[in-house]
Amino acid sequence: MEPKKEEGHVCDVLVVGSGAGGLATAITARKHGLSVIVIEKEPVFGGTTAFSGGVLWIPGNRHGKSNNPSDTRDAARRYLKAETGNWFDAQTIDAFLEAGPKMLDWFERETVVKFVPTLYPDYHPTVDGGVDVGRSVLAAPFDSSVLGSDLARLRPPLGSITFMGMMFNSSNADIRHFFNATKSLTSFTYVMKRLVAHAGEVVRHGRGVQVTSGNALAARLAAACLDLDIPILTDTPALRMTKDGGRITGVEVGGASPGRIVARRGVVLACGGYAQDLARRAGIYAHLKAGGEHFSPVPEGNTGDGIRLGEEAGGAFDAEFAQPAAWMPISRVPGIGYFPHLLDRYKPGMIAVLSNGRRFTNESESYHDVGAAMVAAGEGGAWLICDHRAIRKYGLGHAKPAPVPLLPWLRNGYLKKGKTLTDLAKACAIDATGLDATVAEFNRGARQGLDEQFHRGETTFNRYLADPDHKPNPSVAPVEQGPFYAVRLEIGDLGTFDGLKTTVEGAVVDRDGRVIDGLFAVGNDRASIMGGNYPGAGITLGPAMTFGWITGRYLAGIAPAATGEGNAA
Repeated sequence: MEPKKEEGHVCDVLVVGSGAGGLATAITARKHGLSVIVIEKEPVFGGTTAFSGGVLWIPGNRHGKSNNPSDTRDAARRYLKAETGNWFDAQTIDAFLEAGPKMLDWFERETVVKFVPTLYPDYHPTVDGGVDVGRSVLAAPFDSSVLGSDLARLRPPLGSITFMGMMFNSSNADIRHFFNATKSLTSFTYVMKRLVAHAGEVVRHGRGVQVTSGNALAARLAAACLDLDIPILTDTPALRMTKDGGRITGVEVGGASPGRIVARRGVVLACGGYAQDLARRAGIYAHLKAGGEHFSPVPEGNTGDGIRLGEEAGGAFDAEFAQPAAWMPISRVPGIGYFPHLLDRYKPGMIAVLSNGRRFTNESESYHDVGAAMVAAGEGGAWLICDHRAIRKYGLGHAKPAPVPLLPWLRNGYLKKGKTLTDLAKACAIDATGLDATVAEFNRGARQGLDEQFHRGETTFNRYLADPDHKPNPSVAPVEQGPFYAVRLEIGDLGTFDGLKTTVEGAVVDRDGRVIDGLFAVGNDRASIMGGNYPGAGITLGPAMTFGWITGRYLAGIAPAATGEGNAA
């Protein structure tokens, strides 16, 4: 069907926000014949997606079947039932499981959005229905120079997780070459080629253009929008809804082009949740209510605009999940920002302790599980500790492995160092007796590859981001070769779980369950189907794009995929 042309500031569908959920909705609606406008209050598009790992959790996807042909929808459903507990919503979960693989195939067939398989296990693979591989896919790397002049409007990746501006895949297969550059001619050659190519990109485009992970997903989705002549209006904040009787008819906008945009079919809220809404999160996050601190690396523009607009229109929002956000242990890097600890915790020779010197969790569980353990510990933070061998081999936080020097991070206080554990404890204000006892106890088992306290390394997920060359347990090694180092971990997040209540199709509902005509929500503006849990890599982006696809089709008059209706063009 031929898309309708925009009539000034009139469209069929207005999408507020430019992350994966919003852009997926926009592309789907446009492909099914509707006119669409996307507005974004920040000067760049891509939302939190551009900062993310770019992984989607889609059980039953065709990429994953090659690695796990025996996986079934029933197993995925059992897993989600176990993981979501009292928040299991059968109708919505079934819609996700039915539509997810179709959504993935549709985007790959109809647009430049492409994916590659990963070897990610589910985060809790020993739970009923969990699997060791096959449910997570990754956005394929992308040459973002195809965006042309719009490249300048693509949100750059999070600076603290790049190296000299270069990006690595979320699976981090190629980062091993950087770890081994001084030990292997193959790795050295690989690294030099990457550096030369990156330098050329910076000269030609002012930034690296070979993007991976979430930056690749954001760039691919944006390219698909631009290919379809969907305008993405940056510097255009949504101020308030417009109504005609009880129906939402559009939005008044400010910024670069203030005025009113009329939406004939619906307004879709896709503003990324409330991770930077300081007042709202202060009343919801347990560690903030207890007087602690919180440092979120998500974009500063995620101030809960969509949820505010939805509530003003009568939509229901409840802070009901025990874990209201996807927790992420972060460290504050002087002069740079926040570093999310996505990799180092899994490596052998590292442990995390509280101020009493005691471990409190399995460091090789997911960032959300470790963050939840930090919240439960009630201290608002912890210390990630390693010995000299580990930091030189793997790095620690933003401090890179050899041959990159550690001195700058020691000078600015980011890294703490001690010739002995007692010295390190003093530098970090950790109880020295507790730390000595903890390390001694840990090392006794670690020398045989055992973690008797928290069973680290006993699941495929624990081992996935560890060191496969370290035997017998890729996640566990003693902490014993001084000097010793530590970095302060604090509680951050990758986005919020609580959101507006909606129907399966994404229509926002009020407190009596009645649909607010003309108003929809996707992504983190919509309550998570995971109930505050984090079952696997990509459980935010997977549902965001799937329900964006469902919502876009629904706005175009197509029945939800969960009804059994087949693949439509």
